[in-house]
Amino acid sequence: MLHIPEVLTGKALARVKMLIAGAPWVDGLSTAGHLSAKVKHNQQLAEDDPAGLEASEIIFDALATHPIFASSVLAGKISPPLFNRYDVGQTYGAHIDGAIRPLGSHRMRTDLSATLFLSDPDSYEGGELRISDVAGEHVAKLPAGDLFLYPSGAIHSVTPVRKGTRIASFFWVQSLVREESHRRILFDLDSTIQSLALGDGQSAHVLELTAVYHNLLRLWSDV
Repeated sequence: MLHIPEVLTGKALARVKMLIAGAPWVDGLSTAGHLSAKVKHNQQLAEDDPAGLEASEIIFDALATHPIFASSVLAGKISPPLFNRYDVGQTYGAHIDGAIRPLGSHRMRTDLSATLFLSDPDSYEGGELRISDVAGEHVAKLPAGDLFLYPSGAIHSVTPVRKGTRIASFFWVQSLVREESHRRILFDLDSTIQSLALGDGQSAHVLELTAVYHNLLRLWSDV
């Protein structure tokens, strides 16, 4: 579980919001699986919608240059970002994401799920993202442009919207490192290296820790 602030900001965020605001929304059941169709009540942009495709590229560009996202997911594959909308009374009940998704002519494993919030939290009531795992329940309702990452194997839901409209982008990541605990160790180690590098530059200690990081990545990477 990780909250990554300001993945989209400024002109990029404004452009994405403008693009999808005027796009035609379709019933979210068009992409629902057999079980999730029973609890899914929302709207989505069609996967081939031109405005959605342009907005998706803007998000891809933002992800490619965001250091926390890169360090935390160690992405091997990322599905094209999609977009959903919840109006008053709409919700997505408890469900789990499928383990394998199509990616062009290939397939990808879903290690991490991501929700990029696009509506200001004060503009709607309800619509919280709720994720359950062994540590309990986690709730996310973030500022527009912020991203929430969570394991794709976790049961999650979106609570009913009581007022306003909740719009978000969502996508999946196949990590180069399959094991969640290994990704956490690498993320913590990389964060420590970056903090030390700010003060020590290319000191021997920073170099040694960097070597440990890359040797662990060689050991644990799924490539």
